[in-house]
Order: sequence, then C-alpha cells, then structure tokens
Amino acid sequence: MKFITLLAIGATSTALAAAGWPFYGGDEGGQRFSVATAITPANVSELVPAWSVRTGDLVRRSADTMRRSNFEATAVLAGDRLLLCTPFNELIALDPGTGAIKWRYDAKIAVDGHPANGFTCRGIAAWSDDQAVKSAACSRRVFMGTNDGRLIALNVVDGQPCRDFGHDGEVKIDPGMALAWPGEFQITSPPVTLADLVIVGSSIGDNERVAAPRGTVRAFDARSGAPRWSFDPIPRSAADPSIATWGDGWKSAGQANVWAPMSVDSGRQLVFLPTSSPSPDFFGGLRPGDNAHSNSVVALHASDGSVAWAYQLVHHDLWDYDVPAQPTLATLRLPNGPRDVVIQGTKQGFLFVLDRATGEPVFSVIERPVPQNAVAGEHPSPTQPFPAHVPALVPQTLQPDDAFGVTPWDRRACHDAIAGARRDGLYAPPSEQGTILFPFTGGGINWGGIAFDPVHQIVFANTSRVAHIVTLFPAAQFEEMRRRFPGKEVSPQTGAPYGMKRVVLSSPLDLPCNPPPWGTLAAIDLTAGLIRWESRLGTTEEIAPLGIALHTGTPSFGGPLVTASGLVFIGSTMDRYLRAFDAATGEELWQGRLPATGQATPMTYEWRGRQYVVIAAGGHRDMGLAAGDSIVAFSLPGPGEAGPTLWSRTIDRPGGHLALHGVLVLLGVFGALALLRRRRMSARSN
Repeated sequence: MKFITLLAIGATSTALAAAGWPFYGGDEGGQRFSVATAITPANVSELVPAWSVRTGDLVRRSADTMRRSNFEATAVLAGDRLLLCTPFNELIALDPGTGAIKWRYDAKIAVDGHPANGFTCRGIAAWSDDQAVKSAACSRRVFMGTNDGRLIALNVVDGQPCRDFGHDGEVKIDPGMALAWPGEFQITSPPVTLADLVIVGSSIGDNERVAAPRGTVRAFDARSGAPRWSFDPIPRSAADPSIATWGDGWKSAGQANVWAPMSVDSGRQLVFLPTSSPSPDFFGGLRPGDNAHSNSVVALHASDGSVAWAYQLVHHDLWDYDVPAQPTLATLRLPNGPRDVVIQGTKQGFLFVLDRATGEPVFSVIERPVPQNAVAGEHPSPTQPFPAHVPALVPQTLQPDDAFGVTPWDRRACHDAIAGARRDGLYAPPSEQGTILFPFTGGGINWGGIAFDPVHQIVFANTSRVAHIVTLFPAAQFEEMRRRFPGKEVSPQTGAPYGMKRVVLSSPLDLPCNPPPWGTLAAIDLTAGLIRWESRLGTTEEIAPLGIALHTGTPSFGGPLVTASGLVFIGSTMDRYLRAFDAATGEELWQGRLPATGQATPMTYEWRGRQYVVIAAGGHRDMGLAAGDSIVAFSLPGPGEAGPTLWSRTIDRPGGHLALHGVLVLLGVFGALALLRRRRMSARSN
C-alpha cells in the first residue's frame, strides 16, 4: 500500500514519504494527505489521548481578550520539533512524542486592541537554508506572521530570533496607508517559502471604507529579510491592461488581499494565490467591470512576482465571495494521461479544477446569466462562471416553502423572513429590500479547504449550510441603522453611496431558517464528476438544552485530512469532537472528546514507530463558542497503556439516538431556550 501511494503522489510530496507533516497543508501544495497507515478503519476505534498541552492563554488572558480569539492553528513537524502558533502569536515547539514544551517565543503583540478578524494565527512555515552549515544558528528557520503586521524569523532549534533577518529577527510590514484603527491590517494565515524566499499575504477588515488598505502580497529574502518583490491584485498603473476591468475604480479601491493560505510548486517555481473581493464587499458601482485579479486564483513567478496566469472565479464580487481556501495542487489521472492541476474550493460550494501550467479549466466551466436589477449605480456582471463537471456541494437557493422551524410559529417566522427578502438565487445583487445569500459568506467551503487522496483521486470537503440576509441602506442612514440594530453587523462602507447590514437568517429561537443538514463532509470523484458520499458533520450537543446531540450537522471552520489507510480526520464543528470517517463509505467510525471545540485542521505524523493525530482545541469567537487553549494528540495505545473509554469510542451519545423530528418537537415545547443563543457566525472568518 505504501509503495503504491508513494508512486501516486510523486516527487512533489517526497517530504511526506516518512509520514511527517512539514508544511501547513501537509505538503507544499496543500493536499492534506498522509502516507501514514498505522491507524486504520479497523483499529481507529481504539484511539486514546496520547498527550495534551495547554498554552496557558486561559489563565493569562482576560475573558474579554479570549472572546476575541480564534485558535485555528495547524502544527508543522520540523525535524524533532512540532511547531505551532497561538492566536496571540506565541510560537511553541513541542516534543512530537510527549508534547513536552521545548521552547516558546512570545511576539508580544498588544492585546488591548480589536483586530478585524479576531486574534488569529493559523500556522507557520519552516525553512532550511541549503547554503548554511547545518549546525549553524538559524540554518533551520520558522517564519510567523503576526496580528500586528510583522514577519518574524526564529531558530527552529531554540526559538531565538534570527538576528540577520530584518531588524533583530523581524520585518515590520508597512500597509501603505494610515489605518482606520490599529487592527484593520493583520496576518492570519501562514507564510510560504520557495527557494530563498518567504512570502506573506494579509488580512484586512471588511466594509469600513472604499479606500481600504491594499491587498499586496510581499516576498522577502529568507536569510536577510530584504524585500524582493510585491504583487498587488488590483492594477495600480495606467499601463496595466487589466485596468480595463475596473473603470476608474483601480485608483481608489483597496483589498483583493490574500488572507487565506497560499501554495507553491517548487518544480515550476510558481506561487498560487487565492485572492479576495475588492472593497467594499457589497457595492461595486465605483469599480465597474469584472475587477481582475480579485476573486481569482493567481499564479506568480517566484523569481519576480510577475503573473504567470490568473483565473477569476467571481466577476465583480458583490457578495464577499472571496477565494477562501488554499489552492490544492494535485495530479489527476485522466483518460489522456496525467495532468497537474489546481483544485480550488469556494464559499459558493464549487470546485474549480485548473491546469497548473496555464490556468485553463480542466473540466467545463460555463458562463451563465445571473440575476440583475441592482441598486442605483450598481452594474453587476451579466454572467458568472459555473463548473459544469462537478455538482455544487451545497444548495444555492432558498424559498419560503423551504423554511425550517422547531414549531409552527418558528417555521412561520422563517417563512415570512424568506418571503420578505430578495431570493432569486446565487449572485442576486444586494438590495435595500434585503437579499438572501445562500450559502452565507462563511461558506460552503472556507479557509479549512479540502483534502485530496492522490491514490484514489478523491477530494474530501466539509461545507457549511447557512444563509445571510444582506441589506443596503443610504449611507446617510448609517448612524440611525447602528442605533436601530445594536449587536448586529452594520457597516458604513465609507465612500460608497450605501451602508450595509448583514445578519444570519435565523428563527426567533435562533435556529437556521434553512433545513438541516447545516454541515456536511463529502467525498468527490473529480474524474467522474460525482459526489461519492455525503455525511452529516457535527451535532448540537454543546449548544442544545440538556446536551441533546441532534445529528443536524453544524457549520464548521477548519478542514479535513486523509490518510493512505483510508481515514478522514476532521474537527471543525460546534461540538467538542475530533472525528474519523471511513474514506470509502463516509461512515463515522470514531469520535475523540476535546477540551474545547476544534475549529482547526488536524495534522498527523509518525514518530518513533507511533502515529499521532494532533488538533488545536480552542473554541471560536465568531461562532460564539467557549474559548480553550489546548493542543491534543491521539494515538493507538502503547504497550501496557489503557485502551479507550466507552465515551471516546461511542458514536451514539446521550440523545443522539433519538429521532430528529421528535427531539425538535420536545425542544419546541421547552421553547428551545434560545437554542443557538444568538450565535453570530463569522461573515468572513479570515
């Protein structure tokens, strides 16, 4: 099995041959695939906690500070160090076998501010200097971007700053303009390295203003920290031919930033960027045209940052439908031979498959007419690209008769809310009436991305299924709207003629108005263009009265990993479990209890003959989930160690076996106790 696997994944994943996890996404192309085979569908039920480490944030940080944090980190195995960052940019090195802390480094970010997307650090990048003596200090480096806009280089061995990098081990990134508030500009996703470069994107607050900070991607010398090149997805020169897709908007628009993880192809010396929407998200009348290279997969030449190719997934974005996930590099076995591709998941629930060398679609993409009739001054694109080979992974329309509710009263409220909004499907422009965005701007697929099994040629993707209502209002009414809707997202979009209100479409009992499932995990055969299976992902155990675990599925942030033995591991849900699914059938085989919810992507590796699966368990501010500060590793019991408890092995927890309809009626009788407790989903989660 291992021999076949290694042949299939090829030279680009040589670093995974020893069942390590040297990159944020497993390999440089983000496949989230491991050749490890010690844990199998036959023995996964025997997994037990191997070790658990707490970062100390719950003790050292105030409750208010923790409520503004998201522990979304995925660890990287660099030699004999397991490296990960906390939401507050402490970088910690652990012993892979015991979890013992070898060193920790605190970037000392200010925690009294309000970063636009919460205190977040999804990961780091490890790099080895092939020109340095192996024993030299900083011959192996780890790079981390920070919430206050710095890029830091540390020695992997002892965590000391690499003093030859920038100024005493760090580069302070200039956002290029005065910020509206200190947290408007941050770095939330890991840098990538390629040859002697370290490359970093940025996360920028949404909907504050038209003239927002630029979404520049920056490359630095990995040894010295000297700037090497930069790339702005929005054209900034009249000589750039892409200004034809912007009108005069290129002169003032900001963002189109790369907040999600990037990928690299070291053989082709290409960097792959998932770009976001221009500012502001929900009105584009000041930037007429398709707005290249926003909402695109962009391939850059690593040598100078020039564009090799770009493919736009959303024209003239009016919905905050950023490209939210790491582009996944894979090789497909097609009838006419193998083909290197880029697989890109989207918030809309699409999978685009592009040729890695040219950016051309590998499977048919059709430009379809989409709803028009926008607010005054807006000019939506008449068509949008729809993949025709692989079906959408989520429903994309919502009508009054679809309304869901615990009781007739609850359902009627949802029916009326849907009926009162504009609801003509995907890409209906935002309106003063209020427009339904389904899926909501958290996905579909979000930053957790997908996993790809190169042996069986299967993609695994978790999706969320919730709706937003976005309402535009005249800009002069901003203060009035903010007073009328306290606690809701009301944004000025300063410089545009309209402000914006965005809310989750939910019932008076705070259940989603669309019917379950609200979260799924699916297996997709790209070659055949088929969804092989789909399983509900997550229960209401943590959020329902009496801990009743309704198998509705829940929205999820984080992604899956897949192993050569045929397992898919995933956390991400609104309950406190890491799960394992049979990759062939979608059957849920195991649940491991976590100290907090795990809105992070797990990783796995073999260490001294034992396979571990590791996940960060820290809750999530944007989902209203209680904060935590744990890193948990699971493995099969070693010699003389106790086996799993019944709790960790069972699939049917209290209430989980009850019929969904009967339990929902019971919850309705109890008034559901505000079942989701006014949980506010992240509008963007970047």
